[in-house]
Amino acid sequence: MTRLRVPLFSLLFLTLSLSALPAAATDIPMEFSNPAMQQRYMTLLGKLRCLVCQNETLAVSEADLAQDLREQIFHMMSEGKSNKQITDYLVARYGDFVLYDPPLQRSTWLLWFGPFLFLVIGLFFTVRFIQSRRTEEAELEPRDRERVARLLPEPDKRK
Repeated sequence: MTRLRVPLFSLLFLTLSLSALPAAATDIPMEFSNPAMQQRYMTLLGKLRCLVCQNETLAVSEADLAQDLREQIFHMMSEGKSNKQITDYLVARYGDFVLYDPPLQRSTWLLWFGPFLFLVIGLFFTVRFIQSRRTEEAELEPRDRERVARLLPEPDKRK
């Protein structure tokens, strides 16, 4: 039985490690020979959102689409396009959502003010709920008042 375990574990390990190779090989690092261009490239990637992950920048996303966009941005920068030209192209193609910090426009009001709106609505309902509980607790029927009076001693008698 132990003779069989070693080859099976080896085969399992080999299969799992080989299945991870294509995923690791697809992410090709993009590097410029000029450090200033490399810094500009990384800064630009930090300002753009991954359309698949939605809460990650293109710089850190591991999605295939993010890799494609990184390659496209790399080639556009190699062609001499400015950051504005690149972002304008991406916004025209994918909308303002591709920007990690979208501009304040009428179409993005919900994106900017939506969280605050939900916070205010949540606070409003929380306050109303607490107030309704207070009024419910304060209103006792006469029968309940008598029962409470029997259970609790008078303040003078407790000392």
